[in-house]
Amino acid sequence: MNDALTALAVLDSRKSQVVEPRFFGGLSVKETAAVLNVSAHTLIADWKLAKLWLLRELRGNKHDAPRSLAHH
Repeated sequence: MNDALTALAVLDSRKSQVVEPRFFGGLSVKETAAVLNVSAHTLIADWKLAKLWLLRELRGNKHDAPRSLAHH
């Protein structure tokens, strides 16, 4: 998990910052958005992409994972 979080931080630091308070800290969307100083909408989008990316990374499906987490 640590390696996956480090790799995510390299790709998109903001999305990696969402994981700790949401997953490990159990903060709500509203609380995490306030901590990171982003809107709830942005937080939800970042959280969804971070979860998807981490799941693929942890499953070893790196060929399926997006090279970038930027919105197209």
